[in-house]
Amino acid sequence: MKSTEEASLTRRDFLRGTATAALAAAFGLPGTAGAARPGGKRAKVVLVRHEQAVNADGGVNERVIQGMLDQAVAALSGTKNTADAWRRLVKPTDLVGIKTNVWARLPTPPELTEALRRRIVQAGVPEAAIRIDDRGARHTLADCTALVNARPVRTHDWAGIGGCMKNYMPFVEEPPRYHPDTCADLAAIWSLPIVKGKTRLNVLVALTPLFWGRGPHHFDPRYVWPYKGILVSFDPVAIDAVGAHLLRTKRLQHFGEDKPIKPTTHIALAETRHGLGVADLRRIDLVKLGWAEDVLI
Repeated sequence: MKSTEEASLTRRDFLRGTATAALAAAFGLPGTAGAARPGGKRAKVVLVRHEQAVNADGGVNERVIQGMLDQAVAALSGTKNTADAWRRLVKPTDLVGIKTNVWARLPTPPELTEALRRRIVQAGVPEAAIRIDDRGARHTLADCTALVNARPVRTHDWAGIGGCMKNYMPFVEEPPRYHPDTCADLAAIWSLPIVKGKTRLNVLVALTPLFWGRGPHHFDPRYVWPYKGILVSFDPVAIDAVGAHLLRTKRLQHFGEDKPIKPTTHIALAETRHGLGVADLRRIDLVKLGWAEDVLI
């Protein structure tokens, strides 16, 4: 991954990079940050962090989140004006669906959902033409012409990571069909007519990520940390690859080793088998903005 930040290479960085390379191969994520840049398609992911994004009591600062989202979308689209960026993403004639995630332990923050809704309205989309849903998406968002995909990043017992690709599972009639082999073919969902070509923006929320756990619907507050960031990308594969890299790096920092979880094989296969996006970290340009302390990636 190419970053906008330049840093000197320390012994710790070298060791972390070497470990990450081995883990990337083991967990289905080719490449590593700082490696030679191979040819082929590239993707861009923007990470914005802010020290005041999450309060001491765990509450989300809505004003700060709006600013982070605006900065991220402008950087991703290459514009200086947030309004111009959103007008490139949605049209006044669009029926826009915001696909959230309502898992009770770590849902899409309502403050972020509101920040998205606010900017979509300001881009000219009538409020009546904006729908927000998760588990009922197959019915409520089916006829949307544009989708914004927003969910928190966390470990997942079936897929290794709960990310943007997996967030479209509620669009299918039989989700268990996509569970075999650690959800290897999640990317196939994105080629279904109900969602194909509709996604305008992916937002992976990394305010308080869950970086380790075992068992279905696992959650342990000991393995949640205030990272205070959000990731945005047009590419769901690239953003999930960066999200998986972040969680893995945090496990290395916390445990001194990478505790085993289910491999995130579906991320690599999304590129190699389904042609959905870029999974190779060496072909992902990571733009890092804002608070830099313990950025990890």
